[in-house]
Amino acid sequence: MTTNTLTTGAPAANGERSSLTRLYLIRGILAVVWAVVFAGAHDTLDAAAITLLVVYPLIDAVSSVIDYRALTDGSERRVTAFNAVLSTLAAIAVGIAGAGSFATVLSVFGAWAVLSGAAQAVVGLRRRGPEFGKQWPVLIAGSLSVLVGIFYIVQAAGDDPSLDVLSTYATGGGVFFIIQSLLLAWKARQQRNRTA
Repeated sequence: MTTNTLTTGAPAANGERSSLTRLYLIRGILAVVWAVVFAGAHDTLDAAAITLLVVYPLIDAVSSVIDYRALTDGSERRVTAFNAVLSTLAAIAVGIAGAGSFATVLSVFGAWAVLSGAAQAVVGLRRRGPEFGKQWPVLIAGSLSVLVGIFYIVQAAGDDPSLDVLSTYATGGGVFFIIQSLLLAWKARQQRNRTA
């Protein structure tokens, strides 16, 4: 996401960075918690597993809405809005797929991972700059999401599709978001020390 902070001034930029830091931290923690819970609840596609499968893209959708509302302009805002809609549709699609098989769920989840990962990478690229840093964790997470999503689609077409991989996916994404939040907090502290 190309930062729009050059036009909004330092106080607005600091507020946006602080909001983004909290958002990334909460989003990362929720992803890790989801992964732990899902790891013990996905042996069958029962109501609990399907509910968890629906919740994960909804975490992304809500995070995108919060991020969208914090942005004032720029193309990253449009990409963030797209991701919010995409993730909402993915939650519905995964819920419907849950009535089928592991393969169906995995293919839907994989398609969503490809598209949302691409959107995340675009947002990370556009947000790079002096206020938000190089966004490496977000870029890596988005790129890996694309690759992993393709792998899920291929695996879904195989002989033994498994949902075990989704916990690993969520854990990895969560860790990258937590790292990005820590880097943003560190950058904010450095800037405060320079101006003190």
